[in-house]
Amino acid sequence: MLHSQESAETLALQALAWLAGQEELLPVFLGATGASEADVRTGASDPAFLAALLDFLMMEDAWVIQFCDSVGVPYDRIMQARYALPGGADTHWT
Repeated sequence: MLHSQESAETLALQALAWLAGQEELLPVFLGATGASEADVRTGASDPAFLAALLDFLMMEDAWVIQFCDSVGVPYDRIMQARYALPGGADTHWT
């Protein structure tokens, strides 16, 4: 299933809300990206930031599974959404 950028952003916003509720994982995301909590709030409206968030989640299968299970979407939906966001077509997993 191909995503529109709008539906991809919606999924990424769901991921952001999920991440914000993960007390142990949120600091890992902040440390890995160098983002502050204020950056996270403003990043919610930035498609490139949302793409980076999905890239971060896809670093660990357990995170993908936890998030997708929490919102009831197939596990491959994150990658599909990522392709619809800026830079997604340029991502090569080799």
